[in-house]
Amino acid sequence: MMIATAVETTAVTATRQRLIDAAIALFIRHSFAGTSLQMIADELGFTKAAIYHHFRTREQLLTAVLEPIIGQLRDVVVAAESLRGTHARAERMLNGYARLAVESPALVAVLAADPGVHGVLKANQEWTELIDRQLGLLADVEPGPAGRVRARFVFAGMAGSGGPTRELDREALHRHLVEAGRRTLGLRAPRRAAP
Repeated sequence: MMIATAVETTAVTATRQRLIDAAIALFIRHSFAGTSLQMIADELGFTKAAIYHHFRTREQLLTAVLEPIIGQLRDVVVAAESLRGTHARAERMLNGYARLAVESPALVAVLAADPGVHGVLKANQEWTELIDRQLGLLADVEPGPAGRVRARFVFAGMAGSGGPTRELDREALHRHLVEAGRRTLGLRAPRRAAP
């Protein structure tokens, strides 16, 4: 009996992940607002009822898509906030977000670049506060409206540039994203410790 339950749980988890993966691909292709549950069902050869077994609404599905990247973003924000000094905090945020953009470009693109997603984010107060904290870590380098514009520019640029390229491996792409972010924010690269 326990083996049957474990197999069933594994199958449910696998189906749920397939739904999430299909949703990400369709959100990127058609946006969140432009993707229906029926489109996701058609993409996988499922019935709409099969999707309802896992997610009652597109918003619930979007929440499942975003939860992992929001959790990783929270870790980056908390780590950055733990440092002393505006520049050290900005540097940690910049590096952490660039890493997310390189390692999970599709999720970062959905999170940062889809206008339909912003409504769902704003409906979750905890997520809204996290995004504000993230923005503040870079904006504080130059307090005021200009700093906020630069911070938004950096996050949007990384979200749009984090995908794989033929010319760069992940580490080189991460390095270029961080360097571009530093230039935009007016940050110097941290000094390396003497050997």
